[in-house]
Amino acid sequence: MATTTKIRPRALIRASGGPRYAVALAVDALGTGLLRPFLLLYGVTVLRLSAPATGIAMTVGVVVGLVCMPAVGRWLDRGARSTVVAASMLVRVLGVALLLATPVGHVWLFATAALFLGIGNQAWPAAHAALVATVSHGRERDTALAGGRALRNAGLGTGALLATACLAGGTTALQALAAVTGLAYLAAAALAWSVHLHAHSAATPAKDTADGPAPRMRALLAANVVYVFCLNVPEIALPLVLVTQLHTSPVWSAAIFVANTVLVVTLQVPVTVLMSRFSRRTVLALAGVVLAASYLGFLVATSLGHGWGAPAVATVSVFCTIGEIIYAGSATALVTALAPAHVLGRALARFELSTGFGLAVSPAVITALAPHGSAALWGSLAAATLLSASAVATEKDRGTRPSGPGLLALDAGPRRKAAAASADTSSPGG
Repeated sequence: MATTTKIRPRALIRASGGPRYAVALAVDALGTGLLRPFLLLYGVTVLRLSAPATGIAMTVGVVVGLVCMPAVGRWLDRGARSTVVAASMLVRVLGVALLLATPVGHVWLFATAALFLGIGNQAWPAAHAALVATVSHGRERDTALAGGRALRNAGLGTGALLATACLAGGTTALQALAAVTGLAYLAAAALAWSVHLHAHSAATPAKDTADGPAPRMRALLAANVVYVFCLNVPEIALPLVLVTQLHTSPVWSAAIFVANTVLVVTLQVPVTVLMSRFSRRTVLALAGVVLAASYLGFLVATSLGHGWGAPAVATVSVFCTIGEIIYAGSATALVTALAPAHVLGRALARFELSTGFGLAVSPAVITALAPHGSAALWGSLAAATLLSASAVATEKDRGTRPSGPGLLALDAGPRRKAAAASADTSSPGG
């Protein structure tokens, strides 16, 4: 098993798509952080919609946005890379424009804006993973994907902090934030498109072009629906438990969310590098065990009552975040390793469908289980996650693509130079 033992920032940036693409990711994440956490607030305060109507419109936008994923997968399999990433950003520009043009009280226009934002948010992860998989290989690719996630979380967190500071301006501030978000998406799309990356045989190592059908990955996709619940634990489950069951200050929820963001930004790449000594499937199964253990930890922590409950929950949340980091660093990387190059886009699209479905249903599941007590919530999550980890560990790989060496620890070789050249000279249609 090839491993990556060192992190070289310049090599990591090249493996992630190059400097311009890294700037595009940062700008896109910053813009997303300015608006996405406050989209519900925009509907309620600026458009004066009811909270239930706003929430339903946002949920419908996310779910219907998943319908675009098969088309995105086919587009990627035709070789498009930077164009699909740019398109996912431009669709969100349209969503922001509709949001700004929505008159007060018009829920359907708001729902349409949420739909376009949802399409862009659903399409981007698959397109980004396909682009990274085109310019980097083996364990270098895994680390590049981890680096992209760390950069995106940093941008999201910074944007959310800036937006929070501006919220004192009321509805005018929210409209201004939406306008700035649209401009950020437009700038990011232009930067991403300027990379001009299109996948073709000359840019792909021969050993990564083995013919074969798209892998079924049934156990992996089903398990991913459960795994992805961990992403909503800091945002939904913990605030709900801390406020309604332990009756603590909302400050605890905010502190846990900030800590989660900081840990992901600082540890995503180092933990992914550390885990590269094991197979991706083993690491993903380990992530499930860590997450399940943290859920049981939350069960114990909430039983401590008001005095010690909140500090205990905050402590356990660190372990939950570690599980999230291990999961995020191995799941997409495993899909890119399993899928033959000519069906990589469709495989990533199917994986994103499972992720989007899990993110869509997890708030409803969490809020339905929480009123029945901590055992119902955390016990159910722990059991489902352990079952998912077992399914991941026992599923057989067929036609797994060989992993290349961990190039971040080495000087740039001919393969990397060829990929970099492809990124600069490929057809603008990518």
